[in-house]
Amino acid sequence: MSTEETNSPGESPAGEPTPTNETIKMENALPILTLADLPQKWRQAMARAGWPDLMPVQAQAIPYIMAGQDLMVQSRTGSGKTGAFMLPILERINSLQDTCQALILAPTRELARQVARDGQLLADETNVRVTAVYGGVAYGPQLDALKKGAHIVVGTPGRILDHLLRRSLILDNLKILVFDEADRLLSMGFYQDMREVQRYLPERGVDGYMFSATFPTHVMRLARLFLRQPEFLSLSSDNVHVVETEHISYNIPGIDKDRSLVRIIEIENPQSAIIFCNTKAKVHYVAVVLRRFGYDADELSSDLSQSERERVLTRVRQGKLRFLVATDVAARGIDIPELSHVIQYEPPEDLEIYIHRAGRTGRAGAKGEAIILVNGLEQRQLNRIAQRYHIEMINRPLPTDEDVAAVVSERMTTLLETQQRTRDKLKAERMRRFIPLARSLGQSEAGLALLAMLLDDAYQQSLHAPPEPIAAERPKSNRQRSDRRKRPRDGHSRRGGRRRSRR
Repeated sequence: MSTEETNSPGESPAGEPTPTNETIKMENALPILTLADLPQKWRQAMARAGWPDLMPVQAQAIPYIMAGQDLMVQSRTGSGKTGAFMLPILERINSLQDTCQALILAPTRELARQVARDGQLLADETNVRVTAVYGGVAYGPQLDALKKGAHIVVGTPGRILDHLLRRSLILDNLKILVFDEADRLLSMGFYQDMREVQRYLPERGVDGYMFSATFPTHVMRLARLFLRQPEFLSLSSDNVHVVETEHISYNIPGIDKDRSLVRIIEIENPQSAIIFCNTKAKVHYVAVVLRRFGYDADELSSDLSQSERERVLTRVRQGKLRFLVATDVAARGIDIPELSHVIQYEPPEDLEIYIHRAGRTGRAGAKGEAIILVNGLEQRQLNRIAQRYHIEMINRPLPTDEDVAAVVSERMTTLLETQQRTRDKLKAERMRRFIPLARSLGQSEAGLALLAMLLDDAYQQSLHAPPEPIAAERPKSNRQRSDRRKRPRDGHSRRGGRRRSRR
């Protein structure tokens, strides 16, 4: 969290270009496609996939991708975005060239598999090869697929980086780079891996496309690092416009709000958040629950002494506090421009307060998510708020313990694979001493409990600390962009090891 406001004209507080100034160029909007505009082979591919017509995201995004124009697309899961980038990618692949020409980064192995399956289905009657690579599984089948010359590679950033380091994946002939669900890529902890992957992109530059449900500040920064003067499409209306706050509600059964809040935080993994409660007693209770679970959380209410209040505010100003739990009165006057989430633990008694709370989620087109938790008795109050202020409230299903376990496992795999890549030969040799013990522990319930304890401790220490902010990098000259860090590869050429040059 940060409260600095010394930004230059035309920039967000983080030094990013505001969408109004640089990202949205409505006068350059391309015509929207219809099914009749598509070539016959595209319509046949859609028929194989069971798609009777173009989805809005496909009709609007495909013209930009075919034109080679970098693009940011606000699009929710299930909106048809895979077809939006996969159909034009297939058109641009040279199947006679047995190298990777399109790379799609996905946040989870499930999404990577799904996107690869859709790609294979669409490419069924072509010679284009699509393969998925992701962590937590053996390398053998992935190495075989890459050796055969996969044209389109879909994968998680960590495993993609592993293959780049092994030289089993070469990106010298890459044409297209896609970030699928960019907000989730960052919430899963892939930022450093994505920056490392960037070093292997060809110097001449590639066309970049970013799809995300929301574009909070940290996602906008990622776009600035990888995309070149992107157009911006928002699928929340028929027009191209700046991203708006998403209003999300979770229906909580009974009195299980505290544990439900923890599950929601585990899934959402907010970069930073204010959690609003109506009373100072509830503020204290929620802050204690979060701290006991291992989160970096502090509270702000009228019960605090002046010295304690200043201590909390100092952490806020320095960006060192991840979760601030507060009443509306205590939070008044606190300005946090890079806030990715606002979570309302309960609806406010005054309807207008909801707007003040939700409006804290950022600035300059990077507003993030406003989440509210309601039980059965509180649903009526939320309905009144939505009706009075004409808010489209998105109701999401409450995450289950199984949902949380799956997400946590993905993040932990990412973390461990990243740590393994950085180990030198001595540490790798030392680590091998424990392979027999790990194998033995995995064969009994008592042993599994010990392994789970170690994993939980590592997860708490590494992922529940205040998140490291993404550096706001200003534009560089073309010459600066083409400078490469030296990356010795045992006599191999360093071609492909530079950071991308831009147009």
